[in-house]
Amino acid sequence: MNKVYPSAAEALKGVVADGQLLAVGGFGLCGIPEALIDALRDSGVKNLTAISNNAGVDGFGLGKLLETRQIKKMISSYVGENKEFERQYLAGELELEFTPQGTLAEKLRAGGAGIPAFFTKTGVGTLVAEGKELREFNGETYVMEHALLPDVALIKADVADRSGNLRFNLTARNFNPAAAMAGKVCIVEVERVVASGEIAPDDVHLPGIYVHRIVVNPTPEKRIEKRTTRDRKV
Repeated sequence: MNKVYPSAAEALKGVVADGQLLAVGGFGLCGIPEALIDALRDSGVKNLTAISNNAGVDGFGLGKLLETRQIKKMISSYVGENKEFERQYLAGELELEFTPQGTLAEKLRAGGAGIPAFFTKTGVGTLVAEGKELREFNGETYVMEHALLPDVALIKADVADRSGNLRFNLTARNFNPAAAMAGKVCIVEVERVVASGEIAPDDVHLPGIYVHRIVVNPTPEKRIEKRTTRDRKV
């Protein structure tokens, strides 16, 4: 089965809609589906709830969707490096479900594994636990967290075969597999596509059964979120 679409816009057609819950892979600006985010912006869909470790930066990544006011709520673990995010949140224009990073990863993993909820100690006694069920296990208090089941997952991989089997590039794997497995529909952006079977079985990081559509972006920008340098002594 050939899952490759001619463009990001075509890959999103008939899938994305107003008011959806979307999961977007990436960590900072590493491993983000740049072309799919641009196509999502151009589609004009609005009132989105976006699950992502963070919201990009001003003018790039999910930051583009904040600028166009297409996102009404973020479910994130990190909210720095984005002035527009800060402005909208402090002005009451953007909802935020602030989630510890490990909990966010587990909420996506649980969604993909068919686990409706789980208990964790993370967040107990803080704002994170407000309004959630608490339960005691072996003398310790845990908070119940619900799994995330996004309508659509937009992810980034390095290589796909035409059946949708994926290989990620080093740390760019990050949240991408968990988001893909949790999404009811998964659309992946890759830098190249190879023939089915060309990726060795042991090199497949995510099986194609989780991937519904593929779009090729051979030359992504791959910005560095914050560059720091130091002088080296010769």
